[in-house]
Amino acid sequence: MRRLAREFGASFTFCEVFLDQFVLNVSKKSKARFYLAVQDSDKPVGAQLMGNSSDEFVPAALKLLEFGFDLIDLNYACPVKKVVGKDRGGYLISDPRRAVEIARRVREAVPSAVPVTVKLRKGFDDSARSREDFFELLSGLLDAGINGIAVHGRTVAQRYQGSADWFFLRDVKEFVSVKRNFPNVSVLGCGDLFSAETVVRRMRESGVDGVALARGVIGNPWLFAQTRAAMEGRPIPAPPALREQKETIGKHFQTALELYGESRATKIMRKFGVAYSRLHPEPEVVRIAFVLCKSSKQWFDILDEYY
Repeated sequence: MRRLAREFGASFTFCEVFLDQFVLNVSKKSKARFYLAVQDSDKPVGAQLMGNSSDEFVPAALKLLEFGFDLIDLNYACPVKKVVGKDRGGYLISDPRRAVEIARRVREAVPSAVPVTVKLRKGFDDSARSREDFFELLSGLLDAGINGIAVHGRTVAQRYQGSADWFFLRDVKEFVSVKRNFPNVSVLGCGDLFSAETVVRRMRESGVDGVALARGVIGNPWLFAQTRAAMEGRPIPAPPALREQKETIGKHFQTALELYGESRATKIMRKFGVAYSRLHPEPEVVRIAFVLCKSSKQWFDILDEYY
């Protein structure tokens, strides 16, 4: 998925979030080859870390640099209940002192040429206290020397319910660049970005420096090229024809097959097949076909039949 994103115009990509303990304990001969594989064609690529203690965050960050990642991103945003319940991810928004200390120690340990960024949400919940915690945390992160932030316009409590608040993103950008005078710290916005037109509108409304595309490009990597065209004032490319979809989906599966092998690749790729099916004229029929797929032969048979 990262490699497709780069080919379709993403400036850089992130890997799936890693638990710091996983990074510290993984062997290069086992799961590392699946999760920590970095090739020159992937670059620049960032690694996102999650945990609750700087004692593990720091060595995990340094180990990720050894694997070849170019940027370290600290996840203070994950809303999953079992993550928050262990004082990780989105929990850290409610504990600014601990969160700032982790960021400060990682920034000090990582070479100055390597960017350190932080993924945040609007707050832990919609309370006034939560907003105060957010800006206390943000102020501390700026003083700790972080290079950028990506802010999702929902609270941790919201998870993915309701709509992302881009007016809050405007407040964040103003706080960083004007009130605290850190114009060189990049502010990225994210949340509900499913079309190029929406991206351009949200950037203009909020004044953010860029966006992080996530759910919107799963099954639709063409959104990168469409967004880049819209941002440059060029005509937005038309949605991909079935032949182009077939070529991309086949390439995606072939890459997974080479990395994971037959059984694992087929299981992992089902969710991508479901996502790709949304662009098909018969989405429900194609979605069911991908869900039932159990082999590479069946996968390519689906492409031949429906694409």
